[in-house]
Amino acid sequence: MSALEQLNGKLLFAIPKKGRLKEKALSLLDGSDVQFNRSDRSDIAFSNNTPVALVFLPASDIPAFVGRGKGALGITGSDCILEYESKEPPTATSGVEQILDLGFGRCKLQVQVPEKGEVERPEQLVGKTIATSFDGLSRKYFRELERKVGGGEQVNGSEEGGEGKLQTNILHLSGSVEAAYSLGMADAVVDLVESGLTMRVAGLKPIATVLESSAVLIRSKHPSDPKWVDLLTDRMRGVITAQRYVLCTYNVERRLLDQVHKITPGKRAPTINNLEEEGWVAVQAMVESDRAAVAMDELKAAGAQDILIIKLENTRV
Repeated sequence: MSALEQLNGKLLFAIPKKGRLKEKALSLLDGSDVQFNRSDRSDIAFSNNTPVALVFLPASDIPAFVGRGKGALGITGSDCILEYESKEPPTATSGVEQILDLGFGRCKLQVQVPEKGEVERPEQLVGKTIATSFDGLSRKYFRELERKVGGGEQVNGSEEGGEGKLQTNILHLSGSVEAAYSLGMADAVVDLVESGLTMRVAGLKPIATVLESSAVLIRSKHPSDPKWVDLLTDRMRGVITAQRYVLCTYNVERRLLDQVHKITPGKRAPTINNLEEEGWVAVQAMVESDRAAVAMDELKAAGAQDILIIKLENTRV
């Protein structure tokens, strides 16, 4: 049986095949108990414990794959979704629904110019050449900028759809966008930035942020199996919550509850149980992972004892 025939009846889940999102997406699936084997670097992998087939695609292609109803679920960057929608506006039956911010892959789509150049404001780039792989979002950004500079008037005739002709030249490049300036191809670039190191090495600096992005879980408007879509979404939401929080437990005198409650209010509310020792209670509360150490210090200073931090594997919310 061919791989295409094996896809019949499977829920197709699109996963980035490489880059900044791939490994964390796979870790999220592992935490959600979606077991699979991917052999020979194949772009399709079948789960052996769920009715799911993973389809490995470039992150930029995933919104179209899901938005056109070919896949039920996908993980990609919100920047990729907005770029897709800038070129192919969703209709009542197409497009994607963003259902979960996954909390990783955070970056910015920025306008970058030569560090030693004279350009300090994006308005100075109107009419110049801009290199980018996000030509849809860049056109939209510079169109709004041109309207602002021109006082809201359209210039140089009109394009299909009634939009004014763009004065700024948007040069599409699929990769190595940061090299476009040094090669004399563009006056500035619009590209994704995480740490900014690659841009600094290329002699560029940011002067404007087009948008901020992170990894998101998306679904088709008409998924093949809504029940499994909801179940997998709950599992992934549970994994993300478990990564974001730890469980803090401690003993404290009841008279100090108001004070320690301010330190550990919990995700909804703390759990409090009486101890056999009169006047004492045991408290359990979820605490954000990145402030667990500070919370323990503050609890000890407030009079709490036997303070423990327990890592979470998974949750349901």
